[in-house]
Amino acid sequence: MNYEQLIPVIRRLAIEAGDKIMEIYNADDFDVKVKSDDSPVTAADEAADALISAGLRSAFPDMMLVTEEQAATHTTTGETFLIVDPLDGTKEFIHRRGDFTVNIALVEGGVPTRGVVYAPAKGRMFFTRADGQSAEETGALDKNAIGDLTPIGVADSNNDALMVVASKSHRDQATDDYINKYAVRDMKSAGSSLKFCLVATGEADIYPRLGRTMEWDTAAGHAVLAGAGGAVVRFEDHAPLTYGKETYANPFFIAFAPTVALKSA
Repeated sequence: MNYEQLIPVIRRLAIEAGDKIMEIYNADDFDVKVKSDDSPVTAADEAADALISAGLRSAFPDMMLVTEEQAATHTTTGETFLIVDPLDGTKEFIHRRGDFTVNIALVEGGVPTRGVVYAPAKGRMFFTRADGQSAEETGALDKNAIGDLTPIGVADSNNDALMVVASKSHRDQATDDYINKYAVRDMKSAGSSLKFCLVATGEADIYPRLGRTMEWDTAAGHAVLAGAGGAVVRFEDHAPLTYGKETYANPFFIAFAPTVALKSA
């Protein structure tokens, strides 16, 4: 994969999808349907998926493409592919809480190596540059020209006073029990893949997820965090979280800055 070609394309498609999502978000009303797995889907999910899919297939016709909204058609898995969640945090979108993102990532050899996470309602854009280092873009976010970039990096964590970020919509007792194993200075709640980005920027030290996620939920945030010096491991044994799994379902995991002294499950 030519990363110099990839990054401008996925960044542009994320912004274009974000514009489409915000048109629907700012409307007086929008329909919400329920998928076969009981998760919600809106016209914004479907419009963003169509836009991103068409753009990626045009730019990279020979690359396998996996998207949440077309998951039923993904009958094979592989170690190298593009993976998309066109609207991560649909519940946040429905309740107009703003914590939703557009996620596009490249997985190579089972590892997310490049990705973009765009939060259109918050105006925050994170992506891995062609060299693999992650940055946050500020400014007008012109879809045709990359603006000012601020390199990002994980915190040098103080294990006596950690900042924890957890899910806004999927917090449970098991998560709280695990968090209580640490010396916590404060906690933040966030939706969607923004949690990975808060660890990547050093705004949080650790994000444990003891709940159901799919690879399209995590790949782009995982890539951004890795490009900022962070890591994502499986909850049960702290082995690296890998991609291209059958059904694309993730185990429980922990995203963290490497200076955090991880506790066992």
